[in-house]
This record gives sequence, structure tokens and C-alpha cells, in this order.
Amino acid sequence: MRIGFFTDSYRPYTSGVVRSIDLFTKEFTRLGHEVYIFGPDYPLSNPPKEDNVFRFAALPAPTMPDFSIPLPISVNFSQTIKKIGLDVIHVHAPFILGNLGARAARRHRLPLVFTFHTLYDQYVHYVPFVEEASRQIVQLICRDFCNRCNIVVAPSQLVVNYLRRIGVESQIVNIPTGIELDEFTDLNPRWLKDNYKISEEKTVLLFVGRLGKEKNVLFLLKSFKEILRLQPDTHLVLVGKGPQEAVLKNYCRINGLNDSVTFTGVLPRNSIVHCYASADLFVFPSVTETQGLVIGEAKAAGLPVVAVRAFGPAEIVAHGIDGLLTDPTTNAFADAVLALLADPQQCKQMSEAALINAQTISSAYCAEQMLGIYEDLISNKFYAPRRFDQYSKKYKFFN
Repeated sequence: MRIGFFTDSYRPYTSGVVRSIDLFTKEFTRLGHEVYIFGPDYPLSNPPKEDNVFRFAALPAPTMPDFSIPLPISVNFSQTIKKIGLDVIHVHAPFILGNLGARAARRHRLPLVFTFHTLYDQYVHYVPFVEEASRQIVQLICRDFCNRCNIVVAPSQLVVNYLRRIGVESQIVNIPTGIELDEFTDLNPRWLKDNYKISEEKTVLLFVGRLGKEKNVLFLLKSFKEILRLQPDTHLVLVGKGPQEAVLKNYCRINGLNDSVTFTGVLPRNSIVHCYASADLFVFPSVTETQGLVIGEAKAAGLPVVAVRAFGPAEIVAHGIDGLLTDPTTNAFADAVLALLADPQQCKQMSEAALINAQTISSAYCAEQMLGIYEDLISNKFYAPRRFDQYSKKYKFFN
């Protein structure tokens, strides 16, 4: 099978979407399928050429220079699609290259799949004006794009509910990205302390993700300030970078947290897995996650999790078993962390449960589910519809 992924972000940019694309590509390739990726170039970092990766010219985003805005123009694009002989097109965003993929699916009569990775209306703070109007417009764009697709993939049931709420009528299936469990073997439990000179007696709290407003990291720092007041032997490690990094570092400076918070910046994948293994507790404050892939990774390393109860985290954390879910207040979050730190036996039990529960979301299993959807679409010739109302009357095959 030849699968075309269309995405508005790709390596070297780091995000849950990019990680998902990498994992599915690896699993599909392992099973003998071919994956072709159509994504943006990154002129500021000049990424190397890769086989089966087609990059469109792009411009750095004005408010996020590490993110590129692709220009969906290529004189060879249609010929390239024909030459490859794609069997299915799978888009990973409803915007620039996602629209290009949708048009290609319609033109070449190919099935169209869309994974709704992100609650896009929660990112309108990057638009410097009329946030509420922008939020409504984004919801309309997402709804209409979903209704042009044969299948919409949602990483969690809560996202399925969200899509129905905004008016999506296309068939929706719930398939998470999954975790590459083989990565979480032979890890170094001292990696963070050895590499960042964290005192031996410190209990390490870990966050992995973009340092953007939507990740709610300032909330985490405010919670940590209270945690540190009551438990001085704690240390917070933030892995990642993003547009709010300067704000977060300034907060640490003003509030005397510099010696207790480590900013690692972006780390290579083979270092991130060691971060999980060398922390004591994973803390995740985001309320915009459709899945919370990093939570699954933390569990695969045996880390108990404290997360705000919202969307993806609410499904991936088994409250009271492998972690705790809290209300979205700094007091509630700090109290949950402090409760676990005060109960090593509960932490140990949650760690053991996290390792067991992570087995149920392996990337191999999730990839097999996705391939089954592709095969159904191809064998039944469920081509990308010109108009949704024609499609909805003819094809109904997933609940």
C-alpha cells in the first residue's frame, strides 16, 4: 500500500503531530507499506533531504519562528502524485497542506482520511486580535473540512464528542497514536541528575512539551512554587522550547525558582526517553491535548502522572491507579503532587500500574487499526467526495 501523509508541520519541528507521523510511518514501513510525506521546508534550519519526503517552500511564522508556513505551490505536484501511485491520502491538518491533500484526493479519486490531532480553536491566542471571532472561524473551518473526508480519526473519545458538538457528521473512529514500547528499555535512571547537576536528594518532577501558552506551563510553575514551599527537596525539569520560554524563565527569576527549575531546551529522542526514566513524577498541566502522547510515554517508563482533567489526559490517565487527575486550579494540582510525594508506597503501586497500562496503547497495535481503515476504504472504493451530502447518504460503515 502507498500512503500519502500531508502535514503542515514536520521535522525538525517538534510536536505531538510530528511524533505521530513518525510513529505511524515507522510502523507502516515495518509492515512493508510505503509512506510518502508532503510537508513544509524549514529555511532557518535547512533540514536534510530524506527519501519519500517532499517539502514545499515555506516562510517562518511571524509569531513562532521555529514553525514554518508552507506555500502550497509546486509545478510538479500533480505529476508526482501520479508517479507515486498513491492508494490513500491521509492529512494531518485542515489548513494549507491539508487542503492541498484533500484537493489531490478529489482530483485523483483517492480515499481521504484526516486525523484531528489538535484542538485548533485553543490556539487562537497566536492571532493578535479578535480571539473569540477567530475561535468561531476556526471551528467552522474544522467542521467543514472534516465533513469533506471519508473518515476522521480522533485520538480520544472526548475528541469524538467535541467533533460531534461542533457539527461534524462524517464517520469518526477513535485511534490514538500509540507508544513505541521498544524505546523504553535499557534506560539510565540517573540521566537527568548526571547531566544537569541536580542534587542526589532531590525528587524530580518532569514536564515534556512545547513551552507555549496552550500547554499551560505558567500554571505548572505557579503550582510548583507552592509545592516547593512545602517540599523544598523537589526539582522541576521542563523539556522543550516554545514562544513562552522567556516569560517562563522570567517568572522563575522573579519568584526565586531558578535553582529549582531546569530548562533543557529541545532534546534528541534518545535523550528524552532517559528523561522519563530518571524522573520521579510526570506533571502535565495542559487542557488542550487531544491525546497527551507524552503521558503515554511517561507511563511506558513507569512514571506516575499528575495531570489536569481535560480531553486526552482524562482518558489516558487511570485516576487513582496510574496517576491522579485534578481540577484546573493551582491548589488542586499542587495538592495532588504533594499527596503522591508524601506516599512512596502509592507512587510505587502507580508506577507498576503505569507500566502495565502502557502495554494497551502500543504503536504497533494502533498502526494495524489504521491500516484496517485504509484497506476498507480502498477495497470498497470510498473515494473522496465532492460534496458531503452525496457521501453521507451512500456510505455508512463505522459507528
